Amino acid sequence: MKPKILIFASGTKASGGSGFANLVRASRTSLLKADVAGVVSNYEHGGVHKLAQDLSVPFFFMQDFSADSYQRLAIESHADLFILSGWLKQVKGLDPVTGFNSQTVLNIHPGPLPKFGGPGMYGKHVHAAVLDAYLRGELTNTVVTIHFITDEFDEGPAVITGRVPILQGDTVANLEARVKECEHDLYPRAINMVLGDNWQ
Repeated sequence: MKPKILIFASGTKASGGSGFANLVRASRTSLLKADVAGVVSNYEHGGVHKLAQDLSVPFFFMQDFSADSYQRLAIESHADLFILSGWLKQVKGLDPVTGFNSQTVLNIHPGPLPKFGGPGMYGKHVHAAVLDAYLRGELTNTVVTIHFITDEFDEGPAVITGRVPILQGDTVANLEARVKECEHDLYPRAINMVLGDNWQ
């Protein structure tokens, strides 16, 4: 029996969830050695909900971000690992008392850490800051990081990283597209690494 993952993906009212969809598709091949127990979004009828319906994945709407709510979802889903994929809310309450802790929650960040992390640094904000640094000659590539979470945003230990070159004339949009390709490649690999050989 394969382990189960629960994915947290905010998306937007109209779109989002490409990382979630990528993990679902990977779980239905040999790329990801886990089943998707469900997906959580804070938009009840948003893009992630639509994707969940299209992919026949259980959907959980979350509007209360208390420790109790996280624990309840964790228990109801029977998940072994919790995956943040574009989840912009702070995760709390998954602690050793309930059997869930920071070694069971993975997050993905689309820029070099720690310089391009922290509150407010997500998505296009990260890519714009990275491009500004590139134009100042401070870096030549960006970095996708998959890491465990801690109580501080983007400060948990890394599981795996991937470099994405910055090309002359890059815009936020085309850099973001290449970063997403890297994210989609790395996340299944990172999950397999964390779950380990015991599940294979």
